[in-house]
Amino acid sequence: MRILLVGAGGVGSAFCSIAARRDFFEACVVADYDAHRARHCAKSHGDARFASAVIDASSADSIAALCREHRITHVMNAVDPRFVMPIFDGAYEAGAGYLDMAMSLSRPHPKRPYQECGIKLGDEQFAAAQQWEGAGRLALVGIGVEPGMSDVFARYAADHLFSEIDELGTRDGANLVVDGYEFAPSFSIWTTIEECLNPPVIWERDRGWFTTAPFSEPEVFDFPEGIGPVECVNVEHEEVLLMPRWVDARRATFKYGLGDDFIGVLKTLHLLGLDSTEPVRVHGVEVSPRDVVAACLPDPATLGDKMRGKTCAGLWVTGTGKDGNPRSTYLYHVVDNAWTMSEYGHQCVVWQTAVNP
Repeated sequence: MRILLVGAGGVGSAFCSIAARRDFFEACVVADYDAHRARHCAKSHGDARFASAVIDASSADSIAALCREHRITHVMNAVDPRFVMPIFDGAYEAGAGYLDMAMSLSRPHPKRPYQECGIKLGDEQFAAAQQWEGAGRLALVGIGVEPGMSDVFARYAADHLFSEIDELGTRDGANLVVDGYEFAPSFSIWTTIEECLNPPVIWERDRGWFTTAPFSEPEVFDFPEGIGPVECVNVEHEEVLLMPRWVDARRATFKYGLGDDFIGVLKTLHLLGLDSTEPVRVHGVEVSPRDVVAACLPDPATLGDKMRGKTCAGLWVTGTGKDGNPRSTYLYHVVDNAWTMSEYGHQCVVWQTAVNP
């Protein structure tokens, strides 16, 4: 296996630290728009299997050319989801397999954004499914921790724990604190804005997919291993688009524990138009407001030594057990930031995202 890793940021760097301990691959080319960052990531493990390259993730031709140059068999996408389609298409052009941890972007319904779906997460990729299948090729989409690990939990629950499932409810929460910052997201703010301010999607057997308002249906979920109760709200996420395709259930939801302060910041960004990806002209220079917000905040990959606490990703399944009795089970993965920093040198959120693929 010869891997092209696209993206040497927090998740990409954590992927390399995990992969360096494994022997399943022959080579891994770490590619990024920033040559220094790619080199640093590739050389930091003292492993001759890693090399670096510069890439334009917005260009399918650039992806395909680098794949051919290095005889790549599998492309691992570790950049934010605005680049999914050119990387996905470039991998196909080059004859490589493909993995990602977030799917092609959604676009809200033009007239009823909080009632009906427009273009859903992953629609553009699923439109190419027959093409990939016809070519005898495999693309594992949404195969990070969430989406990804939670979808595996759903399959396990259906096969081994439940005879009938009422709800597949993905629930994420944490008790993380970043010392020295009043506001410092532990994951890409670009992606966080995309997920949290888009209309959340819900699936029900009798209705199919439909949307609701951001931050709707708050509930308090008691997370395990000392994290405790966290208020969770509806957020747009791929699990709701993936699980119902293959797992029989009455309902599928995704809720994320954001907290009032975080939600307040996101609402303010939206009110001011700072969540927009459309460029605005400032002193003769065009710049995306969302990119400015991201540039003003600390890089999440650099926050590990300032973070305390744990993060949890999991799936709450309710329904009827194999014994015919009502059942409620939370299948989850918890990781402590102190452990990931001491063991791998990466903060827990990016490490957890990278470990599944």
